[in-house]
Amino acid sequence: MSNSIAFPVDATTIGQAHQLYCQLTGQDLRLAFDRERMWYELLRLGYSLQDLRAVIAYLQREIRAQRRNVGALKLSNLLQPDRFEEDLNISHLRLTPQPPRPQAAVALPASCSPAEQERGRQRALAQFRNLKDKLRLL
Repeated sequence: MSNSIAFPVDATTIGQAHQLYCQLTGQDLRLAFDRERMWYELLRLGYSLQDLRAVIAYLQREIRAQRRNVGALKLSNLLQPDRFEEDLNISHLRLTPQPPRPQAAVALPASCSPAEQERGRQRALAQFRNLKDKLRLL
């Protein structure tokens, strides 16, 4: 998010965000003026309720896995725009590569006849035996 872009934010959106935070974290926090101002600052940067939900879910997973401290969900920490942006970006990262797409089997034409293939196998076996004999002499 760019700090130069501001989005209109109303009291309803702020209330919804705070209510969602309380619901997802199991807290019952009063929406005081200082908290309202922090919500306003974050939401005017263009973050949505879906973004909030994603960051909270990500932080909860990290806390359960003991990779983050429970203080990461503290409202005053969560609502810092730089931290929120980093956590949101990390929550969207793909940590495992995409599974390879199955490729359609392409039938390759035989490059040589069965007789030529057999001669090639016999030649390879002869070279293998020759190499094996040379290694025994060392």
